[in-house]
Amino acid sequence: MALLALLTSVLVALVAAGLRSVLWALVGIAGLALAAVGVWWTLAHTGVVRVAGVVLSLTAPVTVLALYAAYGMLGPALFSLALWVLAMAAARFAVAPGHIPSAHEREPAEAPHHPWILMNPRSGGGKVGRFHLVDKARAAGARVVLLGTEGQDVTELARQAVAEGADLLAVAGGDGTQALVAEVAARHDLPFLVIPAGTRNHFALDLGLDRDDPTTGLDALADGIELRVDLGFAADRVFVNNASFGTYAAVVGDPAYRDAKVHTTLQALPGLLTGPDAPRLRMRADATRADGLQALLVSNNPYLRAVDSTHPGRRERLDSGLLGVLCVRVENAAQAARMVRGARSAGLLRLTAHEVVVEADTDTVPAGIDGEHVMLPAPVVCRIAPGALRVRVPRDRPGAPPSRPAADWSRVTRLALGPLAPGRRRSPAPA
Repeated sequence: MALLALLTSVLVALVAAGLRSVLWALVGIAGLALAAVGVWWTLAHTGVVRVAGVVLSLTAPVTVLALYAAYGMLGPALFSLALWVLAMAAARFAVAPGHIPSAHEREPAEAPHHPWILMNPRSGGGKVGRFHLVDKARAAGARVVLLGTEGQDVTELARQAVAEGADLLAVAGGDGTQALVAEVAARHDLPFLVIPAGTRNHFALDLGLDRDDPTTGLDALADGIELRVDLGFAADRVFVNNASFGTYAAVVGDPAYRDAKVHTTLQALPGLLTGPDAPRLRMRADATRADGLQALLVSNNPYLRAVDSTHPGRRERLDSGLLGVLCVRVENAAQAARMVRGARSAGLLRLTAHEVVVEADTDTVPAGIDGEHVMLPAPVVCRIAPGALRVRVPRDRPGAPPSRPAADWSRVTRLALGPLAPGRRRSPAPA
């Protein structure tokens, strides 16, 4: 299917426009580049330039679609694009390795005797109350502690629970709270349970948990399996998802961000991107160096590319022992236009590393640790602790992401054509 879809996507364009299909492809790329310029003007400038950016980012793709429609190319272009997407998905599915469950995934984990659960009633718009999590957790034999005032020390509460004999730590709340309790669980080698009662719960998403029904997380108390996953560290702060530096971290640090995210972001970005005091970071990831960075994201295991999965923004695994690194450096409209090249763009750098050192010209660096704003002393050393956290999850995890490696077209060709593939040797017949 991968080979047929790829070949047909090319044939559709050739049949519809012949050699002019190359010209139409360039028109589409130009439209995307102009839209990228418009987005840059919108984010990095104010006043008339921002208005022009909004207009350009909207009119450029609309104009391209209108040209395609006027010359009868809209249908073939959309059909060809759909076939290309199908080809990529089929190719990645074809070379995906079969999953062999490890011993801890086959056997149920021993049920805890004294589970302790910290619940934040304010997280996720009140999911704790809406799903009656307190009553259901207590009915399952867990001790429940409700997070009340803003000044409560989450880490100290978890340490006290361990001192009182808790043999499992759990959190029903956001990722920031999850990270604080996960650090205590990892330090004492206790199992950690995630109950997705926050707003986004990216960690729960990548564990395959059902974020729409947080009560399913409690199933792991009686019938669960245990996974070993990695933990990320930025200086002495643990993160289960990511640590961000530069532009995003500065925006999150604005007190007005919590109540007016979009307005605060649009107001702060021009100064952060093009202003005289715009932050510029230096980074060293193992043997790779980069400087002049506006944004840097260090993640606990790498995120999938948007074009690589039907679930962009997810991590395929949490036990690779590697940090994901995403660096962004865009200083003008021309560099913004070249961002349509994706990973090949000079303004975008993706890689993996065991250690990342973040440097700045100031004594401290603002950072967003799983969405929480903190100030860290420079330089900031980010590292990963492989298999540091024991995570208890329900046996049934319908959202667990399947393994989907990058498309290897030479291998896909060999798989599809079998003995007819070029360079493939026949096995000698048995005697």
